[in-house]
Amino acid sequence: MFDYGKIKSYKAVGNEVSIEFENIVGKITVVTEDIINVFAPHESEDHRSKAIEGDKYNGARFEVAESDGAVCIKTDKLEAKVYDGYKVDFYDRDGKMLCRDYRGKAENSASKNTLDAAQIAAREAEGHKIDIRKKYKIEVFKQIDGDECFYGLGEKTGYLNKRGYDYEMWNTDNASPHVETFRRLYKSLPFFITLKNDCVFGLFFDNTYLSSFDMATANADYYRYGVNDGNLDYYFIGGENMPKIVENYTYLTGRMNLPQLWTLGYHQSRWGYITEDDFREVADGMRKNDIPCDVLHYDIDYMDGFRVFTFDPKHHPDPAAFLAEMKQKGFRAVTIVDPGVKVDTNYSVYNEGLEKGYFAKDAFSGNVYINKVWPGKSAYPDFGNPEVRKWWGENHKVLLDAGADGIWNDMNEPASFEGELPADVIFTDEGRVTNHAEMHNVYGHEMCRATYEGVKKLTGKRPFVLTRACYSGTQKYALVWTGDNTSIWYNLQMAIEQLCNLGLSGMAFAATDIGGFCGNTTPELLTRWIQMACFSPMCRNHCCSELRQEPWVFGEPYLSIYRKFVKLRYKFIPYLYNTFRTCTQTGMPVMRPLVLMYEKDENVKQINDEFMIGDSILVAPVVGQGQTRRMIYLPEGEWYDYITGEKVSGNKWFIREAPIDVCPMYIRSGAILPTFAPQSYIGEIDNDETLYLEVYGENGKYIHYQDNGTDFAYLDGAYNEYEIVNCNGEVSVKQTHTGYEKPYKNTKITYIK
Repeated sequence: MFDYGKIKSYKAVGNEVSIEFENIVGKITVVTEDIINVFAPHESEDHRSKAIEGDKYNGARFEVAESDGAVCIKTDKLEAKVYDGYKVDFYDRDGKMLCRDYRGKAENSASKNTLDAAQIAAREAEGHKIDIRKKYKIEVFKQIDGDECFYGLGEKTGYLNKRGYDYEMWNTDNASPHVETFRRLYKSLPFFITLKNDCVFGLFFDNTYLSSFDMATANADYYRYGVNDGNLDYYFIGGENMPKIVENYTYLTGRMNLPQLWTLGYHQSRWGYITEDDFREVADGMRKNDIPCDVLHYDIDYMDGFRVFTFDPKHHPDPAAFLAEMKQKGFRAVTIVDPGVKVDTNYSVYNEGLEKGYFAKDAFSGNVYINKVWPGKSAYPDFGNPEVRKWWGENHKVLLDAGADGIWNDMNEPASFEGELPADVIFTDEGRVTNHAEMHNVYGHEMCRATYEGVKKLTGKRPFVLTRACYSGTQKYALVWTGDNTSIWYNLQMAIEQLCNLGLSGMAFAATDIGGFCGNTTPELLTRWIQMACFSPMCRNHCCSELRQEPWVFGEPYLSIYRKFVKLRYKFIPYLYNTFRTCTQTGMPVMRPLVLMYEKDENVKQINDEFMIGDSILVAPVVGQGQTRRMIYLPEGEWYDYITGEKVSGNKWFIREAPIDVCPMYIRSGAILPTFAPQSYIGEIDNDETLYLEVYGENGKYIHYQDNGTDFAYLDGAYNEYEIVNCNGEVSVKQTHTGYEKPYKNTKITYIK
């Protein structure tokens, strides 16, 4: 661990306080009154952030003084006290301790450990190496006071509360069943929220190298961040509650733009749809079985020998005509694009990339680095190069001209079949030569950036870019899914925790593969999965080529139940869309753990199997095999059982019957929910004709949003807003903003009292 030494002097310039230690100069930067950056230039004088774009300083006032051996930087909301050894403690404006650097000995002992020796041995026997002895060049130890819960860190396995887990940030394609012992998955989102009984705060460690997060696993007295390369570069994020922490974090790293409306519909996918007839069969099956569906996904088999930006001429001789045919039936196409470019001198994409020096290079020979993925021998585009990103984005014209409406970025950890890319493979970062060790965790991020910018330029529409790998800030460019899960009940259970923690980590538009990607789903598992996933931000059924799990494969009664829940999703798409609108403004995710909404309620801190959609719908799906009833907790207030209409008082546990065709869900009293009329796909009917509302209880207020659901005109004011007020059972609708040319002609209200 680096020894910073004692403080020698300090000075303030602009919004930055430089503190000279004996062995390095540290920098404390005030970003806002709620956000303070701690930095030390171990590798470079600049931050080199991929997550943060532009200057985020908002002019916040602050004072600097020396007191009791500390340099004190105080804003209107926070105070950072910096001591010898670059120990940094954070307080609120009233002087209450929020977060303190650990001063004790960093050790592992049975008496100090959150896990006992037997538990550690059991975890390690399962292949889960407990990283409790490794030392890092750069380490940050934060003191545990005893009541901490940790939330965030993206899609990491395990329960919602990450206390007692240890993880690594290193984007990894691992085909094994995703279980609690995984330390790595596809995404690196090094941000988490610490919730204590009397305060809450966030920490974002903005370093793209392989890093470690020990959430009080090695020692119950501290939690630790460690990394061997790059800079010490982390942000303390304050706020009065969890929603404010999320708002401040997404202010820093960016927020998603609104998705196109059709993307909120149901998506059907399978690795194994190959020919045009395969897609026709699935499309016809959707309409024949009355399953609403908007999107069919085209996995790698649509390509010519897995060459990206091509169609197989045998199976897709006229892709533009075929995709136009599908669009007439209400089906949009999302085509997969992997980063590996086939080594083939008869392939224009490879030849152009080779000629222009657009591929990563081997450190020893200086030649293009080659590994194997689906096309066989493949080169890897150097997405850190702006010219490469522009070139890559422009290549999507082939797919978009053929009629594709969205792009699916896969294998972009980057995955490789002949061992992981060596750390010294040469990449660039905005003109600066660097290596795979630094760029690995942002490879997917930069690929998404290239895709997003290319699609936006080529179409003028809001790009739909789905990605497996990402880094903090990717929410500006793409949505995510949790990768190659398995058809096991644990992966259904864990999907809720993953999606909620992704939302807390900025990735609000997220999905899991319904039914599981690998393995053999069962009719019960698939049915329970759609009951959960119909409320998730994105809803996609996807599996591998050996399997079939379309909604009708198991017959009745499962087909009818599946249909019912997909239709339920379509009913609530306007509410989902409004919730996405809120996300673009505040960062608040669509799918929310109960603790985000009710953090003062001790009962919700460990609830893993319930969630909120927006602030009005609570969903309590069945996630255990054979269960036909379940325990439910409702937070404070009055709630309506959506199925029975019964009014239920909250702040209590109770048992709810839940046979195979029931997913318990509750609507908050006071809620006003916009809905759609039944339809087979978005746009089949004119959704701007009538505003449908479900009104719960006697009093409530809601802001409803409406735009064209397609392009960026809303950023220039081309939208309508309506203030809907329920006062003692009388509902009024007032248009408060006019900018979209198709205001509603009618309003139909359903009262639930």
